[in-house]
Amino acid sequence: MLNHEVTALINKQINAEFYSAYLYLDFSNYYYHEGLDGFGNWFKIQAQEERDHATLLIQYLQNNGETITLEGIKSPDVPKESIGHVLHEQLKHEQYVTSLIHNIYDVAHSVKDFRTMQFLDWFVKEQGEEEQNAETLIKRFDLFGEDKKALYMLDSELSARTYNPPSLVL
Repeated sequence: MLNHEVTALINKQINAEFYSAYLYLDFSNYYYHEGLDGFGNWFKIQAQEERDHATLLIQYLQNNGETITLEGIKSPDVPKESIGHVLHEQLKHEQYVTSLIHNIYDVAHSVKDFRTMQFLDWFVKEQGEEEQNAETLIKRFDLFGEDKKALYMLDSELSARTYNPPSLVL
């Protein structure tokens, strides 16, 4: 049995991951509407990743005999002022998610829940990658976004991204 606070925080994280999936689907729809199908594809895959993160957290709680508490997922309310603005909003959101994961880790550490800490190690690493990917996309957009041909090439590159489900052993 897991610590009650750790379980509550993981349940909260499950819902945060599902919200992230909604948010990235919203971003994907925005880019498709703007005619940037590659950016749309990139965010659609991000949404799939977030959904799988939630599923991994659910499986962890189930494996530990804990109850899952799914809540309603609010509609994304992040303004989409421009192509670049959305990219910055993604980075801001990933930084927020990282803070949530770190908080769970901190609480698990304080109650000596080493199993949960070990499980969360993958998420800590994943969040580092998520933030780095968001920063790289912003840098590339900042370099090429004003040049229509370069933007077209970046969009084409992003359309080639495929989904690779996480291979975390629970």
